Amino acid sequence: MNGIGSTAGISARDGRRWAARALLAVAALVPALIPNTAHAQPAPTCRALSFPVPNGQLGATLCAPEAADTVVVMMAGSNYNHRYWDFGYRPETYNFRQALNRAGYATLIVDRLGNGTSTRPPSTTLSATASANALHDIVQAARRGLDGAAPYAKVVTAGHSLSSGVAVLEATQHHDVDAVLLTGYSHTLEVSQVMGVISSYHPASGDPVFADRGYDEGYLTTRPGTRAAAFYGPETTDPAVLAEDERTKEVFSLTEYPDGLTSTLPPMSNDIDVPVMVVNGSLDRLSCGQGFAACTDTATLHASEAPYFAPAARLRAFVLPGAGHSVNLATNTREYQEAVVDWLDTELR
Repeated sequence: MNGIGSTAGISARDGRRWAARALLAVAALVPALIPNTAHAQPAPTCRALSFPVPNGQLGATLCAPEAADTVVVMMAGSNYNHRYWDFGYRPETYNFRQALNRAGYATLIVDRLGNGTSTRPPSTTLSATASANALHDIVQAARRGLDGAAPYAKVVTAGHSLSSGVAVLEATQHHDVDAVLLTGYSHTLEVSQVMGVISSYHPASGDPVFADRGYDEGYLTTRPGTRAAAFYGPETTDPAVLAEDERTKEVFSLTEYPDGLTSTLPPMSNDIDVPVMVVNGSLDRLSCGQGFAACTDTATLHASEAPYFAPAARLRAFVLPGAGHSVNLATNTREYQEAVVDWLDTELR
């Protein structure tokens, strides 16, 4: 009896110990199982805006998380509109706007004249300088308060390809932004590749996507089926993304290129006196030089671009492996999104 009773008492004690250990283990797991609401960002409030310019109106969309004090003003390059930054397919991966909003930054995506929600003046009236002047007005509006909203303490401009040139023009002429993000941009353009991409353009009026919309002959777009070779890396392309890109492609005018390309010539960018980040895909045929040599890796891109920026720019570089010119649409684009958020957090918070 005593032996049996003694054995039963030991089992009960062990059972209580095991139960206590189990409770402790569950308690340790609870933080991982319950969403971290302390740091979660509520869904941003988005609204359409319009900005008058000498030859029309620029359409824009402001998306602002609660209490955001920094806004990133974004324009897309030629061949793209606002959808480049606010991509509809699998937004949890490809949507750059949502990535910044989740990180607590407000975003203002602006369509250049001639595309998206902006008005369409004669193609010969378009230029990168006009876009830069408009961007300056929008930066100032953000500092005053957009459409009755509170003024933003900090304003960042972000560009892709042609609109990176616009951002350089604006920053060097007006010195009114807190940081500049340049993607699909470098001082090592491969001229033969640029001409090869340009050869893929044709009048939008003859393209199935834009037929019967009344575009004049100066508005161009990419020929059907050419965007993969021009803007993507073969190993980081989702066919569904490419199909959506073709469906939502945009128009532009060659008159936007001459002054836009001056931004890639020294010493213009040396006049930027705020933090700068340059991002390219490692297989960007437009921005990486002969044999993609300037974009072998992040350190190589930094070394290539550093001579063209002043110390005040505190240049940050990033190369997205395997990506082409359109880094927002590469399958591994979240690596680039995270790098940009880290840069913003480091420089502005």
